[in-house]
Amino acid sequence: MNSGKYVFSQIVDFLKMTSFKKFVRKYNGDHRVRELTCHNQLLHLLFGQLSPCDSLRDICLCLAAHESSLYHMGFGNTVDHTTLSRANEKRDYRIYEELGYLSRKSRH
Repeated sequence: MNSGKYVFSQIVDFLKMTSFKKFVRKYNGDHRVRELTCHNQLLHLLFGQLSPCDSLRDICLCLAAHESSLYHMGFGNTVDHTTLSRANEKRDYRIYEELGYLSRKSRH
């Protein structure tokens, strides 16, 4: 039985989410969003980087298999791979670029 936080949620705690929310507002990232917010998209893609998933379909299937743990890992819910793909196409990449730049800058 797990008594502490999941490793994934501990890693997410290192991100500067207040700055990320500013970037989302700056680039209007969550405008007219119904299912997948920028925060949830970030968690999906981060999970894909940290797991052995090879595709968006793998990410979504793996998260769906662990549906009982999603809340504890910080996910609101998981989405279909097509929804994730459309979000990757339509969202402004600068939201995530600035988060990466901020994270790199704080390490030095």
